Amino acid sequence: MAPRLQLEKAAWRWAETVRPEEVSQEHIETAYRIWLEPCIRGVCRRNCKGNPNCLVGIGEHIWLGEIDENSFHNIDDPNCERRKKNSFVGLTNLGATCYVNTFLRVWFLNLELRQALYLCPSTCSDYMLGDGIQEEKDYEPQTICEHLQYLFALLQNSNRRYIDPSGFVKALGLDTGQQQDAQEFSKLFMSLLEDTLSKQKNPDVRNIVQQQFCGEYAYVTVCNQCGRESKLLSKFYELELNIQGHKQLTDCISEFLKEEKLEGDNRYFCENCQSKQNATRKIRLLSLPCTLNLQLMRFVFDRQTGHKKKLNTYIGFSEILDMEPYVEHKGGSYVYELSAVLIHRGVSAYSGHYIAHVKDPQSGEWYKFNDEDIEKMEGKKLQLGIEEDLAEPSKSQTRKPKCGKGTHCSRNAYMLVYRLQTQEKPNTTVQVPAFLQELVDRDNSKFEEWCIEMAEMRKQSVDKGKAKHEEVKELYQRLPAGAEPYEFVSLEWLQKWLDESTPTKPIDNHACLCSHDKLHPDKISIMKRISEYAADIFYSRYGGGPRLTVKALCKECVVERCRILRLKNQLNEDYKTVNNLLKAAVKGSDGFWVGKSSLRSWRQLALEQLDEQDGDAEQSNGKMNGSTLNKDESKEERKEEEELNFNEDILCPHGELCISENERRLVSKEAWSKLQQYFPKAPEFPSYKECCSQCKILEREGEENEALHKMIANEQKTSLPNLFQDKNRPCLSNWPEDTDVLYIVSQFFVEEWRKFVRKPTRCSPVSSVGNSALLCPHGGLMFTFASMTKEDSKLIALIWPSEWQMIQKLFVVDHVIKITRIEVGDVNPSETQYISEPKLCPECREGLLCQQQRDLREYTQATIYVHKVVDNKKVMKDSAPELNVSSSETEEDKEEAKPDGEKDPDFNQIMHAFSVAPFDQNLSIDGKILSDDCATLGTLGVIPESVILLKADEPIADYAAMDDVMQVCMPEEGFKGTGLLGH
Repeated sequence: MAPRLQLEKAAWRWAETVRPEEVSQEHIETAYRIWLEPCIRGVCRRNCKGNPNCLVGIGEHIWLGEIDENSFHNIDDPNCERRKKNSFVGLTNLGATCYVNTFLRVWFLNLELRQALYLCPSTCSDYMLGDGIQEEKDYEPQTICEHLQYLFALLQNSNRRYIDPSGFVKALGLDTGQQQDAQEFSKLFMSLLEDTLSKQKNPDVRNIVQQQFCGEYAYVTVCNQCGRESKLLSKFYELELNIQGHKQLTDCISEFLKEEKLEGDNRYFCENCQSKQNATRKIRLLSLPCTLNLQLMRFVFDRQTGHKKKLNTYIGFSEILDMEPYVEHKGGSYVYELSAVLIHRGVSAYSGHYIAHVKDPQSGEWYKFNDEDIEKMEGKKLQLGIEEDLAEPSKSQTRKPKCGKGTHCSRNAYMLVYRLQTQEKPNTTVQVPAFLQELVDRDNSKFEEWCIEMAEMRKQSVDKGKAKHEEVKELYQRLPAGAEPYEFVSLEWLQKWLDESTPTKPIDNHACLCSHDKLHPDKISIMKRISEYAADIFYSRYGGGPRLTVKALCKECVVERCRILRLKNQLNEDYKTVNNLLKAAVKGSDGFWVGKSSLRSWRQLALEQLDEQDGDAEQSNGKMNGSTLNKDESKEERKEEEELNFNEDILCPHGELCISENERRLVSKEAWSKLQQYFPKAPEFPSYKECCSQCKILEREGEENEALHKMIANEQKTSLPNLFQDKNRPCLSNWPEDTDVLYIVSQFFVEEWRKFVRKPTRCSPVSSVGNSALLCPHGGLMFTFASMTKEDSKLIALIWPSEWQMIQKLFVVDHVIKITRIEVGDVNPSETQYISEPKLCPECREGLLCQQQRDLREYTQATIYVHKVVDNKKVMKDSAPELNVSSSETEEDKEEAKPDGEKDPDFNQIMHAFSVAPFDQNLSIDGKILSDDCATLGTLGVIPESVILLKADEPIADYAAMDDVMQVCMPEEGFKGTGLLGH
């Protein structure tokens, strides 16, 4: 049962017998109690709804048990951001820069490259002041080398768990939101770095890229006729190995070096033979670098689709790679040891994630670098593990080959890095230069200051929480009032006081006041009765008000409620009395007229009036539930929404008794007296009261007008039978032979006239023919003869000359418009001309056509049809035959913001209807290709009911498995516009 009903049936039960003047203090307190039984703490598991005595389940549980200090704050432990001992520093992924982070890992752990970079001169000296760095300035690296220096120094000695490489990425001009080809990035950056370092004077710095990464091979061509060898020497920084069709790395290397036959159209021109000869060509490895980068060509160009795709096939590789069988000069040291595996997770070339497995050259341990997260592998072993647990894009699953000891296989590795084995131990003393170390120390100091600040904030929150905990423990036990003096406090405020996540505000009890500035009886359900002791502490600490003691219980509201409840009880008795009185016949002229509708609903109307009075009592000086409301405005709004008041259903428009006796009934004087008690302002009409004289006159006039309209309609229908039934109408495209002149009226006139003729009592007569709508401001005709036979035929109606004479008699005609047929030629006329009066106005006609075109191009919602062309035949998809699109805005709307949810027009819906991705869609209309993505529908000529032809390119092979294939909507530009191409 709802609290309001329980209030009436329980706490207000005494009101049926007690008069308003007899209401005592005990009655008042009883009226304010919804439940008479007090809440027993410990029995309730949740708050008793509406019971002001129940103080259980209002948020106290979080303070009364074991307290977790972490619940007093939402600040993470700053030490979680601290670098762990003997661990590496992570790199932040700025959006789509994981491919950059993987190579930074590989280059950082190349100790020789790192040492050489540290030896590069730096502009940091400009920032030095005496023995330290200027405090008011932040160090800004000026070159790519300086950015890499500072980044490596931070990776080596920073106290942070991970660092931000945004300075380095910004210096290269890379788009952080666009995934790029990692292999291309590696080539371009190495080329840029080599070009930059080549200008250094120190040979250890100038030649470091060549020493570490540069090898040499020769393209050797041998003539089969004379045996002459032709060599073309070339340097390389990585070997690009085809993996398609291969299972082992050694097979890929063998194919890279295999001999190629030059025959037929591909024969070789031999300088010695001075003619084209059959020949063989192959690559010979002349020298190998210290660091051998093997690029596995997983991302290949698909000529059919015009896009790259990824080869998700397994390739096996060993930790030890002997390259001696593949080099031309034997006897050297060509045994390599695996030092890094770069992984691309994902089935598409345009999406996925890059991570790096790299061996620490100092400890020999393997680490997995995944942006900020770094994981050390157990047992100094490479473990690819989950990096290979990725579903195949095709239905056929390829099983992972078995790998022996010291070998691995991967379907996601795109680059393998091998280091030349040497007997010498690697240099483990790569020292950060003093100027860089000072910059790192400064950053570490900032980090430590931040840690201290965060720790202090945590401590303050904890101290505040503990103090609040002690306050709650102390006060919550003293909240129940019992028999001692008490006050009422808002339940909402108490809950916020117990909520540790929100600061406690001053107490505000205004929303619970009645119009007498006391506690409203109906608001007791959202209040809590607390002890005066607890209330004193609350108001002294938090302020607010007003304070609601036992004196705040409103006697006026209780008395008013008592009066209304007694009236409702009396209403039930009076309803029975009135029903009995209505059964008796009315004698003489003592009766009163009452509307039948009012008699059916008078009890409900009386109840609504009582509820309104009750509702007015609930208002507090025009305020309710804390929201201001003007009483007069609220009544006016309710009045507009309600039906007529009692007995107003028999009022005529002039405020007198209506003339229709079917809508009213005569009741006795006794019955009217009872009804008048509830509706004292109701209109009163004794039985002798005459009906409204004005309505009687209007009724007679209406009857006369109806008769007149019927007569006019019959006369006009008889005079113009063909115009009414649309039979035997003349047609311009098939001009009738029996006349040379036809007249024109607007179709609007014909339609309005027909409405009147069909229903003369409901419509007004048509008195004039308005042909001005068919003419321009200069008085010229707006339509050509050709247009009136086609698109404009719906706007005009053709009239026979005999009909026109009758129309001129029956109606007022503003303009005469006629078409005359003239035969041209004296003998055997061969041409017919049609002349209009008035003549066509060419300028206005042209303006009308332009306006019609603009109207077609400026629409808010329209249907556009899309037909798919397959093998030069149109195919319309049944599941999505049309698109509802929005078009170009009008000039006035262009600057206005679009409503929420409204999108610009696009054709992505076609992807779902025809399974054609946007970059595979070739759209055209009337032979014109729709290629401008920035154009509006209007400028493209797409008007309502247009048909767009769709021709689809071949889809990408693994399209179904590509989550974010939508990235490829624009042509690939790679690193165009970045600093990588600046050199």
